[in-house]
Amino acid sequence: MTIPTSSYATDAPVESSASAVSWAPVIAGAVAATAITLILLLVGSGLGLTMVSPWAHASSSAATVGVTAAIWLIVVQWLSAGVGGYLTGRLRTKWTGVHTYEVFFRDTAHGFLSWALATILVAGLLSSAVSSIIGAGTQATAALAGGAAGTAGAAAASNASNSSSSFSPAYYTDALLRPSKPATAPANDSNENVSAEVSRVLLNGAVQGEISPDDRTYLQQVVASRSGLSDADAKARVDTVLKRIDDAKVATQQAADKARKAASVVALLGALSLLVGAFIAGVGGAIGGRQRDEDEERLTLRA
Repeated sequence: MTIPTSSYATDAPVESSASAVSWAPVIAGAVAATAITLILLLVGSGLGLTMVSPWAHASSSAATVGVTAAIWLIVVQWLSAGVGGYLTGRLRTKWTGVHTYEVFFRDTAHGFLSWALATILVAGLLSSAVSSIIGAGTQATAALAGGAAGTAGAAAASNASNSSSSFSPAYYTDALLRPSKPATAPANDSNENVSAEVSRVLLNGAVQGEISPDDRTYLQQVVASRSGLSDADAKARVDTVLKRIDDAKVATQQAADKARKAASVVALLGALSLLVGAFIAGVGGAIGGRQRDEDEERLTLRA
């Protein structure tokens, strides 16, 4: 007996031509999550400004500010992703003829999609802020690697047009024309010229990482001839000033290292907050979708 072809068409499952993704609730949830994120970020910015102050010893440390900002980012993700995912689940239309497990998966996926879309929107609106947070660690590392001190930065800027930042024609010119006995230098050699030469010696030492013995001896002679101090007192003054310069450089490097670590913590916790936000958005979508179906079933039973 031959089975008619029409029987196959009747018994075989029919594949739906409609997409399983309901973009309208996804977009609605993403817009809501974006708005909540912006509001909470403004609140966080206001709270963050209370932690900094132009007055000395009145601001919180960079590590404290960084950790607080990271924790606030996690809170923002939890609230915005949860609300956005829940709204997505509640607003979608009921899927008929779909297994319960498939409905759960679709609701979870819709919550995740709303989170992803909201994240893209927020990243686009706040691209400058995100770049500053991520770039803080890079800038601190670059400052640290370059011997982040004010004197070293000035030296690098003044020599930027040269092939190497460690090459200073003015410094080597001074070395060539340096008098053997600064005390017998011409009287018309003004304090401004001597100060400029000494500044170039200090800048070159900052770039090289140390003051050469010849430069140190010359500085001691210049200080002795210009200040009237004895050789021992001049040497002690030069050593004191060079020690203060080294201490300032170390303090700057330590501050840059702290900023780098704080930025690293913010970046890592920010990534963690995004992952947590994706999970919460999926859970919120599943909860919202289930409540939506349960409410409709109760209304149907009452009718």
